[in-house]
Amino acid sequence: MNRNDRIYADCAATTPMSERALRVYLDTAENAWGNPSSLHRTGQAAAMVLDRARRQVAEALGASPQEILFTSGGSESDNQALWTGAMAGKAAGKMHIVSTAIEHHAVLHTLDRLESMGFSVTRLLPDAEGIISPEKVAEAIRSDTALVSVMMANNEIGSIEPVAEIGAVCRRAGVLFHTDAVQAAGHLPIDVRRQNLDLVSLSGHKFHGPKGVGALAVRQGTEAFSLILGGGQERGHRAGTENVPGIAAMAEALTESCEEMPRDAARVSAMRDELIRRLLAIPHTRLNGSADRRLPGNVNVSFEGVQGESLLLLLDGMGIAASAGSACSAGSLDPSHVLQAIGLSGRLASGAIRFTLDRDNRDTDPGEIAEAAAQAATRLRGMSPLWKDMESGAVPHEI
Repeated sequence: MNRNDRIYADCAATTPMSERALRVYLDTAENAWGNPSSLHRTGQAAAMVLDRARRQVAEALGASPQEILFTSGGSESDNQALWTGAMAGKAAGKMHIVSTAIEHHAVLHTLDRLESMGFSVTRLLPDAEGIISPEKVAEAIRSDTALVSVMMANNEIGSIEPVAEIGAVCRRAGVLFHTDAVQAAGHLPIDVRRQNLDLVSLSGHKFHGPKGVGALAVRQGTEAFSLILGGGQERGHRAGTENVPGIAAMAEALTESCEEMPRDAARVSAMRDELIRRLLAIPHTRLNGSADRRLPGNVNVSFEGVQGESLLLLLDGMGIAASAGSACSAGSLDPSHVLQAIGLSGRLASGAIRFTLDRDNRDTDPGEIAEAAAQAATRLRGMSPLWKDMESGAVPHEI
């Protein structure tokens, strides 16, 4: 990654392609550019690359190659997973779906669409750390439940959900279980068998693969619902000529991330903990999400008396790239639905910043980020009438 002396701390939004993935992309684009559906040698060379990539992704997820479908990314994978569960349920007379209030909008907006078509949806609230308990899921499942969808790790606050236990609940109830693993893949171990997962979504650019390519694991015996109609690609479940260079590069990036996961997770977790320690030393600052069940690189904190967008712009001017929340919600004036769901007030939600680190970050980055954040927060608080009222006691502090 070309840093240009800047600190990139927005890895949950996207990551640069790794050198390994980029080499595979370029080699495939140059030497396996054929249409993998063609029967001639040029096409079959591309088909061989596609098959190898499918095996790589399957191995990384503990799945079999025939269970892997390639898509355009996490949003499409989430959409296809939900429609798969919903349509299978409808065919069996089951029109109820269980999910959570903290899912990515690719899930939430699809649930809204399904509700408009007559499905009923139960959206579970997490605890104050953003965790959905298996017991809550079990209580929400009904005789007409077709699908449960709970993300593996939250994209805003980094909380890791107990998906293996939730999957076991669903398996006992005979209900399909989908997990959005977009933030988890390449950073947490995934095994579809041991974790009782029926449908798993992932996106290449979150683990140093290219943008515009993702995958959906569909457990054998479950018929994937086709969102895109046309040719018979992806065994008839996703029409359109496959993006072979992108798929090959994504598979290589996922393989690389899984190979390096033990070392990277330990190092990135240490940087995360150091950044949390330093940020919480800033007065009237709180950590959002679980302190223990947390993605290795995720740090989400609220600075009381500060607007997150203003802090974000100051940090950017100081050479630090971060986020005021989910990248997919950038520009929205509404407080984060995730932070509201874990009980934060509008003031604290609007003062939240998400820093997300990964293996490309330097060990010195947490200290530099915290120092810049402290300077920026002090500057903004000094200009805030609300902060002056809180310091005088006219308005009570929440932190």
